[in-house]
Amino acid sequence: MGKSDITNIKDIELLVNSFYNIIRQDQLLGPIFNAVIKDGWDTHLEKMYTFWNTVLFSEPGYTGSPFPPHAKLPVEKYHFEHWVALFIQTVNDNFEGEKADEAIWRAERMAEMFNLKIEHIRKNGNLSII
Repeated sequence: MGKSDITNIKDIELLVNSFYNIIRQDQLLGPIFNAVIKDGWDTHLEKMYTFWNTVLFSEPGYTGSPFPPHAKLPVEKYHFEHWVALFIQTVNDNFEGEKADEAIWRAERMAEMFNLKIEHIRKNGNLSII
């Protein structure tokens, strides 16, 4: 049986839960995420369900800006590249189709933008882009 596309909030929950289960145990990213999120994983996951539901299906619910919480993390370009690779793997392990492809595309753009902004802040000390 082939994989289905991402079509609803239940699919998003599966994607997010699967992805962050991998992240939490990852040798490179796990310590960073776990140090920041601590025991707030349930809250973080709920926020990620809402975020991806808004991004992929234009459903209202997510408010705020996703970048500021990441601005001061001890991350470099290779962290973002690894994050994207794990995201792609998670999507491809669970889904296939137009929305799955869009999720990957959006994750790649997000990681690229976050990395560029963080590099800019570190280089220029300019926090106004947060």
